[in-house]
Amino acid sequence: MTSQSLPELQEKLARRRGAQKQPTKIPTTIRVDADILAAFKATGKGWQTRVNHVLREWLNAQ
Repeated sequence: MTSQSLPELQEKLARRRGAQKQPTKIPTTIRVDADILAAFKATGKGWQTRVNHVLREWLNAQ
């Protein structure tokens, strides 16, 4: 077994993302009512994308 330093091991195991097809999203924190969040989360995987879609629809309607 070869001895590797922690940074070398982290570099070897790091996941790499390729070029993004669309602009990357910006992580943020917002406060919403608990029932709203629960309803979106109950829709399963992709709930954050659905929140983004609803917000975009609202913005486009303004």
